[in-house]
Amino acid sequence: MSESTDTGAEPTALASDTLRESIVDALREAIGDDLLESHLIPNDDLWIRVAVSAWRRAGEALREQGFDYFCFLSAIDWLPSPFGRGEDDPSAEPDEAETESKEMTQGYAGGATRFQMFARVTDLRRHVGVTLKADVDESMVVESWIPVYAGANWHERETHEMFGIGFAGHPDLRNMYLPGDFEGYPMRKDFPLLARMVKPWPGIVDVEPMPVDDDGEEAEAS
Repeated sequence: MSESTDTGAEPTALASDTLRESIVDALREAIGDDLLESHLIPNDDLWIRVAVSAWRRAGEALREQGFDYFCFLSAIDWLPSPFGRGEDDPSAEPDEAETESKEMTQGYAGGATRFQMFARVTDLRRHVGVTLKADVDESMVVESWIPVYAGANWHERETHEMFGIGFAGHPDLRNMYLPGDFEGYPMRKDFPLLARMVKPWPGIVDVEPMPVDDDGEEAEAS
């Protein structure tokens, strides 16, 4: 009987991931230089950033590869909050100078703009998912994914309502949550969350002062 060599250590991940590498290669073949950057964690996950002009074409190319399950679509505002950490002091005035001094970090696969689109699609047969992202330029408009994934309809409406990003080709971008005449976009980092100023973040705990004795000194705990 051979001696066991099991040391209980975690198995080392493979140095390569041919499945996800092939997905990147196929997408690059479909959209060329509009595939800007990718981030692959072997045997784990994949992020791909494309030019915003290729947003729909990239979705179509992934659909053709077998990514027929649409998970979600949304946006993110990478601007450091001018209000700081709301849980520390929800009534604090915004510090624009401090915000401007902070560098935006756009996460995996990089980025060059404040706002980015994100979408997640999955190939159920190969059990692999891809997060696609794109920088949103000054026009604040991207092509709708509805012709590619019909389920993107609701997600695009929500993203338009919360971030102010338009979707060219979307049939109906009416608000779902907010009144039609509501001004502003609540998911932008510079939108003041007035509700937090009226009612502090629930994580903030009011600590009662220690009782004092007749001499004005804090009484020792028994």
